[in-house]
Amino acid sequence: MGLTELFQSYNLSLFNWLAIGFAAFVLGISKSGIKGIGILIVLILAFVFGEKASTGILLPMLISADILAVSYYNRHTQWKFIKMLLPWMIIGVLVGVWVGDAISEVLFKRVMAVIIIGSILVMWFFENRKSTTVPGNKLFSYSTGFLAGFTTMIGNLAGPISNVYFLAMRLPKNEFIGTAAWLFFIINVFKLPFHFFVWKTVSKDTLILNIALFPLVAIGFFAGAKVVKLISNSNYRRFIIIITAIGGIVMLFR
Repeated sequence: MGLTELFQSYNLSLFNWLAIGFAAFVLGISKSGIKGIGILIVLILAFVFGEKASTGILLPMLISADILAVSYYNRHTQWKFIKMLLPWMIIGVLVGVWVGDAISEVLFKRVMAVIIIGSILVMWFFENRKSTTVPGNKLFSYSTGFLAGFTTMIGNLAGPISNVYFLAMRLPKNEFIGTAAWLFFIINVFKLPFHFFVWKTVSKDTLILNIALFPLVAIGFFAGAKVVKLISNSNYRRFIIIITAIGGIVMLFR
């Protein structure tokens, strides 16, 4: 199928196509390290394609952007956090596969919104507590890993959950970005077969669409990487919290 036939098959307006292109560009920016704006991508694609279908449209784009991110920020990766979170994320993904296949589209959307807003409340707590020590309780890491895995399968929404964890761990900006890049590259590749064979939200047509959008992802990534260098650690943390909160509220009441 050529791109012209593909575009016609989706039967979308010009406005929708512009929105999808913008989402791809924002995805690149998000994966460069400006994490909070990633929620905008979820909102845009959910609006155009529907909540569940949008997860399959987005996943291959995420993986392509993850490859750029792990290449660029690899030297900053803190593998001890990945080893702590990854096994529990895998369990969360498996639970999310079953739950996402069983619930309605409306409930799917509500679950996504509640997860985002709940994450913001936890992020706000960790940002405003007086103690500067990091949580050492393994239960905190294990539960965060499970929730991140569940939410990344339900709606590619693990960003707010992982943001909570890495903010709580007081990771500096580059370590935050590099660790998240490898964590989500691994887990997104793990999710791909479930979208192909269980939910059937990834197909040849959606992959062609992803290929067409990749240049915008790449442009966004390298533009965002330049912006990240200009943001201080403290301003970076505040930005993540504010933009993620706005996205969760919009999804809840859309």
